[in-house]
Amino acid sequence: MNKKIVGFLSLLLAFGPTVIAQRNVVDEVVWVVGDEAILLSDVEEQRLRAEYEGTPIPGNPYCYIPEQLALQKLYLDQARIDSINIDDKQVQQQVEQRINYLMGQLGSPEKVEAYFGKPMDAIRDNMSDMVRNQLTIQQEQHKIVGDIKPTPAEVRRFFNQLPADSIPMIPEEVEVQVISVSPKVRQSAIDAVKNRLYDFQKRVESGESSFSTLAVLYSEDMESAKRGGELGYMGKGQLVPEYAEVAFALKDPTKVSRIVKSDYGYHIIQLIDRKDDRVNTRHILLKPEIYLADRDSAKRAMDSLANTIRLGKMPFEAAVSLYSTDKNTKNSEGLLTNPATGDTKFNLKELSPYIASVISPMNIGEISRTFAMKNSNGDDVYTIVKLKNRVVQHKANMSDDYITLKNMYVSYKSEEKLHDWIAEKQKNIYVKIGDKWKDCDFQYPGWIKDDNKK
Repeated sequence: MNKKIVGFLSLLLAFGPTVIAQRNVVDEVVWVVGDEAILLSDVEEQRLRAEYEGTPIPGNPYCYIPEQLALQKLYLDQARIDSINIDDKQVQQQVEQRINYLMGQLGSPEKVEAYFGKPMDAIRDNMSDMVRNQLTIQQEQHKIVGDIKPTPAEVRRFFNQLPADSIPMIPEEVEVQVISVSPKVRQSAIDAVKNRLYDFQKRVESGESSFSTLAVLYSEDMESAKRGGELGYMGKGQLVPEYAEVAFALKDPTKVSRIVKSDYGYHIIQLIDRKDDRVNTRHILLKPEIYLADRDSAKRAMDSLANTIRLGKMPFEAAVSLYSTDKNTKNSEGLLTNPATGDTKFNLKELSPYIASVISPMNIGEISRTFAMKNSNGDDVYTIVKLKNRVVQHKANMSDDYITLKNMYVSYKSEEKLHDWIAEKQKNIYVKIGDKWKDCDFQYPGWIKDDNKK
């Protein structure tokens, strides 16, 4: 798929700041595509937005941007013909993710409203339209491209035809196995956390303290604590199950939930608002203290386990099954999976900094020293790793890099299909380009038709 097209369409549809210094321009129609006009003000707004966000525009922006807007209209026009409908829940989910990101960056809903100069409902409406268009274009592109499933023979043929200077360099990659163990949490520490949360609950319901103030002061979810514990509107699937069950059962915004245990720790929750199948809540998260003696005990146990593996008394894979508390790797013999590719290979930059620094100097088959790190829940764990394999930096080849080359082939075929579709679509849709805009060096020359050259 053409990365320039997709990338800039994403920019055009992304929700960027609407408070952008506007220039005084006399508006005019610069293009007409089908029955829709592209205005000079549309072009200028996108140019200013790209400038504001530091996004480079290839070539003349007054040529490049109108063409990208025209491509957007082609896809949306075809999507209407194909009756592509986007699920409202999917739109709402992405909108809330973006709103929550903005609140995280700016600090509160009020600051988001002040930044954009609009009430939150207007921001959501604006963002919903943009997200819906973006998802519609993505679905239409997927429909045009289809499901490309190349055979190994096709990938090999593609690879053999690549010019030498087009064969990618593959950075050094490693395959890593891990065993992580969480230190013991004492019941006395759990009781202490629960007692603090019970106290917070009483203080809120008696009116002595506000929930949001307590969240700012004491919650160990640092991101939401900045917003008084507010998470933003979430669907059930966006919340951990234990939290979602209680949050969606809340009815009274003046009350505080029972204590909820999740993988992240212990929570109390307060309802802010509910909209259809989404709920906005505040929470306070506390984690039980882990005593130094228990940390030392977990480290000694890991040191002993590492020595047992090094002496050949137990395979690494068996130790994973028996001792690891890492849910993500316990059933894969400790082997990490790269979320970006679905493969088990990582370059060092893709690994957790904790693991990358340890694995970098190791030899294949070597077992690391025990080290402390944060797991995906932000908890302290003690870890050992084994370097299963290392592939040095090299030019891609079929033996070591089949998945990379397969993805290149799929991208190439997708781009080819989209290019052909655009060229065909240009023949069958009305396009009128203003005289001042005809001398551009367009990526798709089919915009200029015989009756448009005069």
